[in-house]
Amino acid sequence: MRKFETKTLLGRLLQGATIVYASAFVVVAHAAAPGITGPNFDLAAATAYITQPDGGSIYSWGYGCNTPPSGFAPAAVAGANCPNGAMQLPGPTLIVKQGDTVTVKLTNTLPAAAGSTSILFPGFDVTATGGAAGVLTNEAPNAICNPGINAGCNTVTYSFVATTPGTHSYHSGTQADLQIEMGLYGALIVLPTLNAGLPGGYVSPASAARLPDTCHPLATALPNGDADFRLASAAYDNPAACYDREYLFQFSEMDPRIHSQAQDQAVRNCAQPTGCMVVETEPYHPTYFMINGRSMPDDMDPNYAAQYPRQPYNGNPHMHPGELTLLRVIGQGRMQHPFHEHGNHVRLLARDGNLILSQTAGSTKLAGPLLFTTTTTPGMSLDGIFQWTAKGLNWDVYGHVKGGASGANTETCNPDANGYYTTGSSPAALLTAPNYFEWCADHEHALEDKPFGNVGSGGPVTLPDANIVANGAWYSGSPYLGPNATQRAVGSTPIPPSGTVANSPTGEAGFAYMWHSHNEREITTNNIFPGGMMMMMLVDPWTFVINESN
Repeated sequence: MRKFETKTLLGRLLQGATIVYASAFVVVAHAAAPGITGPNFDLAAATAYITQPDGGSIYSWGYGCNTPPSGFAPAAVAGANCPNGAMQLPGPTLIVKQGDTVTVKLTNTLPAAAGSTSILFPGFDVTATGGAAGVLTNEAPNAICNPGINAGCNTVTYSFVATTPGTHSYHSGTQADLQIEMGLYGALIVLPTLNAGLPGGYVSPASAARLPDTCHPLATALPNGDADFRLASAAYDNPAACYDREYLFQFSEMDPRIHSQAQDQAVRNCAQPTGCMVVETEPYHPTYFMINGRSMPDDMDPNYAAQYPRQPYNGNPHMHPGELTLLRVIGQGRMQHPFHEHGNHVRLLARDGNLILSQTAGSTKLAGPLLFTTTTTPGMSLDGIFQWTAKGLNWDVYGHVKGGASGANTETCNPDANGYYTTGSSPAALLTAPNYFEWCADHEHALEDKPFGNVGSGGPVTLPDANIVANGAWYSGSPYLGPNATQRAVGSTPIPPSGTVANSPTGEAGFAYMWHSHNEREITTNNIFPGGMMMMMLVDPWTFVINESN
């Protein structure tokens, strides 16, 4: 990623949603919600070091694969790995199907001084066998049980039926103030049971309805031809839960003082099953704030990147205008995290795997609110739909030349019943149209027709508040969406401004919005800005294929 260069830009980044030219960022792979498939899992609790953008290498604990998993999902993601006996942060994302009987075997390979460990699966009726009784569940004893002599003495097995679909957390149930802080947590995704691959009650709209078809069975490709990297066609068995892309975000924090104490005490000789560590977990002063175990800008590198062998998952969402994007959000750690997704509100589907439905008896109508921030408390999970459309920006983001001048792009924009150019339009838009899902009210509106004046006298259109859309002399590219949109743009004022980079005809040419915590401290890494819980969401033109294959 290119370094931020001016105080003006930094101020705008903090103030509101930022639209910048996507070529200002390195274009990398951006996989959906990768994980390992079940229903049977063999995990180990182990130690390793994780990296931070400030150069820190932090001693941590985490769950990893004790033996090879049965498989990885999505199947199209290349380079997926879960090395035997090696921990990762967060732990492997466990992907199962609703109704599966899930078994998770846990082996404790933590230092003897750490004591026993365990896993809780909140929201499920779990049976635990083996190990030793603990306060909340059976625990896998530490190494003093001598597994070399008494094979399996440091293991415990958990079993439950995955009754509730959606996004869930799993985490240690032993000395949680220390063990969760050290990294013993992860995500569990339960895919819903769907009839013929679609949620019950969904009916493809008739052409007379002039609305697009929003539910698509899982396939090798999406209807527009892009590869399909979804785990399912819908997050729940409800027509309003269909989606086109999905991303998993686990928010957590880290106090390096606690990790240093654990590291110093890990070498102690210990003959106690409960361990020999005396680590002060209060007062709590975290200085690292992470999305999927990484801090910005590391979270925008590819999934399974070699430079982060213990932090395999990224946070780098991409989407096309109009696509329904499922956000799976979990609050891990000990703090509340108010995460803000610029560009639109998030339509909440469920909390902790429970759909939020209308109170009317027998209703299947969703009643979740629109969220300005997806605020999570420790252990809480949220499922929501995000959609970016450019509605109401007051200029043609696709840069159509008014009137279709000779040699110019002449795309039309026939509004559907909601005002967008979609397959529900008449005549219908092609899914491969460069301006598919354009907000037709802004079609052929110039960003600036003249450098001065007002809209009524032919001057510039009314631009959004600078706190919502950042632009200015530092602007790093074109305000138009698409690789050749600048050449097709309307207006006598030079766009982009002199001395800046225009859209490359062969480049990505998208818009980038900052997604970040609304707690200012959480967008720093060890008190250095920018960092922490921050990433960029890229809106790519429909002519750009979003490759999530790593």
